[in-house]
Amino acid sequence: MAKKFFEEVYTLEGDARDLYAQWATSYDEEVTQNGYVTPERCAVALREAGADPAQPVLDLGCGTGLGGLALKLAGFETVDGVDLTPQMVDQARERGIYRNLSVGDADDAMQGQSYHSVSAIGLFSPGHAPASLIDTVLQALPHDGLFVFSLNDHALADKSYIGRIMAWVDAGAARCLLREHGEHMPGQNVGATIYVLQKS
Repeated sequence: MAKKFFEEVYTLEGDARDLYAQWATSYDEEVTQNGYVTPERCAVALREAGADPAQPVLDLGCGTGLGGLALKLAGFETVDGVDLTPQMVDQARERGIYRNLSVGDADDAMQGQSYHSVSAIGLFSPGHAPASLIDTVLQALPHDGLFVFSLNDHALADKSYIGRIMAWVDAGAARCLLREHGEHMPGQNVGATIYVLQKS
């Protein structure tokens, strides 16, 4: 079954929710067996970029909560999570690590809230979150707010993601504090670049 999900996840052309709804109960075990290290890489990058561990972090596209767990282990005291797939949120809720956990999108999660740090761990990929989500998050962040996210090798091949990053950086609207390529899921031979952007 794992092979089926991994084959589909990087070739999605439609809505990813059905795939993740089916994958929710076995997701953690399967990605862990394949050496999924991006949550830890992102959490450490956010902490090293100077994010205040006492301030709430929004874990965007939280899935089953692997990103939230990594953020907590990196010292972040309060983590809120949001994901479009109810079955994934149900799995995340069982961890008991989130202050608030909801089904929805970035607009839902950030409306009326003030987050100085947002993470999108493993979220950006073709068929998943569009490049326009970079705009949504950065527009909602306050001055000096931090956005940590990953672009796996499949996302890096789609120039729209890099295009949005460069549009913000070239305009002086954000600074790129970190861009580091490394392992993502070695068992699937997929790498990822971790970015930390700071809103100007």
